[in-house]
Amino acid sequence: MKKFVLGVVVTIIVFFGYQYFVDKKDNKTELAQTSALIEKEVKNVSKLVVTESSYAQIFTYKNTENVFLGITAKKKAILAVNTKATVAYDLAQMQYEVLTEDKILRITKIPKPELNIYPEFDFYDVTQDYLNQFKADDYNVIKKRVTKQIKEKIEKSVVMQNAENRLVSELQKLFILTNSLGWTLEYHKQPIQSEKELEILL
Repeated sequence: MKKFVLGVVVTIIVFFGYQYFVDKKDNKTELAQTSALIEKEVKNVSKLVVTESSYAQIFTYKNTENVFLGITAKKKAILAVNTKATVAYDLAQMQYEVLTEDKILRITKIPKPELNIYPEFDFYDVTQDYLNQFKADDYNVIKKRVTKQIKEKIEKSVVMQNAENRLVSELQKLFILTNSLGWTLEYHKQPIQSEKELEILL
């Protein structure tokens, strides 16, 4: 009878031991599959997010030179500038860690936006005195100054905010996925609890 009871106990221990290792293996398999799915989704959002905008503006350039004993020579030009601007986030440069055991997707670095502008210049109403005429250098200086002004204006414009909104929209896909799988999305070790919180942190 003792041998029978001992046999039953051993059988139960072996059964539950086997079941424990099978469950543990299944859990590891599930974690591996989940990690692979998250890696795949990160690669899906690792693209170039580009926001485009166009601007048209009129500028007036004036220059007066003192030629001799209070005598001045003037030159003036009006130019129309049509500018295409792009703001891009290259999410292929985003850095992250997948912490499988802790079920955490941690974003460690998001690339800064790249602003590129492509102005086209049309000069109108160019007037100049004989002693103060336009030269090639003048046109280059004008273009450089105008380009700088346009860039500064765009940096303060809504196009930058629109680009950031698109960035947030892409990263929200990662939040939705990790949340649905029971994982946590972190940014600089700070857990993201909601889509709105992600927008604030960025």
